[in-house]
Amino acid sequence: MTAAGTPARTWFVTGGTPGGFGMAYADAALAAGDRVALTARRPGELREWAAPHGDRVLVLPLDVTDGEQVRRAVAEAEGRFGGIDVLVNNAGRGWYGSVEGMDEEAVRRMFELNFFSVLAVTRAVLPGMRSRRRGWIVTMSSVAGLVGTAGFGFYTAAKYAVEGLTEVLRREVAPLGIKVLTVEPGAFRTRAYAGFAGEPIEEDIPDYRPMLESVRAAMIGQDGRQAGDPVRGARAVVAAVGRDDPPRRIVLGGAGYDAVTAHLEAVLAELRAQEAVARGADFPEPRAGGDAPA
Repeated sequence: MTAAGTPARTWFVTGGTPGGFGMAYADAALAAGDRVALTARRPGELREWAAPHGDRVLVLPLDVTDGEQVRRAVAEAEGRFGGIDVLVNNAGRGWYGSVEGMDEEAVRRMFELNFFSVLAVTRAVLPGMRSRRRGWIVTMSSVAGLVGTAGFGFYTAAKYAVEGLTEVLRREVAPLGIKVLTVEPGAFRTRAYAGFAGEPIEEDIPDYRPMLESVRAAMIGQDGRQAGDPVRGARAVVAAVGRDDPPRRIVLGGAGYDAVTAHLEAVLAELRAQEAVARGADFPEPRAGGDAPA
């Protein structure tokens, strides 16, 4: 039982890189009195962190792009804790590149990690949740899943796909007692930007090089200076999961919130300006007492 007298929940969190959102989620869940199965490609990095929590924590090795590993990790967590109450799809990363010039193999790897792995983990966890008629699917999308970002076209596309998937999943599993929350963080002070310094521009189309250089320089310059605090962000999501009237999505970070609201307001204004065009594409309605006009 938690301090509030409610039964302790079991969280299954992917992407347990030290300093990232995964560990922030794990810490917030533990602070709430819950249990955590935290996965990582290099689980040894989490040994010291896990030790003080005893049997409330299970660290599992997992490459989320390996379907068999996903199934084994989910089964082990369910066997240890009796079931998974909250899945947090957190594993993922961004690649930069132009839509025309980005290497096709890199595009496929990026979708494998940022979309297909989300699908694989979600599918592995859902049978247990369906059998118990309860559970939460929390998926880390991005502000880029709502607002396209130049230089991150394929990352944006993958996150848009995640948004569409979770929107439909929410409707399909609601009658089964399962809730779905999409989280869209902006720039947060994790290690997400640290790798850009070691990733040179490899595309050879000169027209896109200035844009790519600008994107890379911005990511390197922001590293360690992002306004978003992953600890505060994770706590906000854990609190939302405990609410009686939980939201369907949470945008995290002030700058991200401003970008999303400005974008959606502009989209809505444009849609309304084109209402006559939209409605004019329908078949004409029949006239009262007669046939439709030719």
